[in-house]
Amino acid sequence: MFKSLRNNRMAFTLIEMSVVVAIIGLLYVTVVPMYGRTIQRSKETALKKDLHVFRTILSDYFKDHEKWPESLNSLVTQGYIRSIPPDPFTEKIDTWVVVPSQPGNNDVYDVKSGADGQSLDGINYADF
Repeated sequence: MFKSLRNNRMAFTLIEMSVVVAIIGLLYVTVVPMYGRTIQRSKETALKKDLHVFRTILSDYFKDHEKWPESLNSLVTQGYIRSIPPDPFTEKIDTWVVVPSQPGNNDVYDVKSGADGQSLDGINYADF
């Protein structure tokens, strides 16, 4: 009698398998969108950090030389930064947008991102 009961219970039923698949599907549907937003938020944070570092270095350069640097590469050659960081969204170093101190000047007063699009907060990346 016990042997026949044990043999009937060796596999999962179709209902049990369906419940497990439904739970996995529900977890997938809720986790994947959160993962995408987390990746974008981390890139936004890296962009804000890089811009803050750039702006701090530009201020330090101006205090030392009483003029703005001629290019971002001059910050590297004069030892203010080791290398120009890549834009977190474009993953390139040549997409930074240089803002001169006055229109027509050939200097670097500010740096902005050259990435298209908006942040999760609705702000353009170029306006950070």
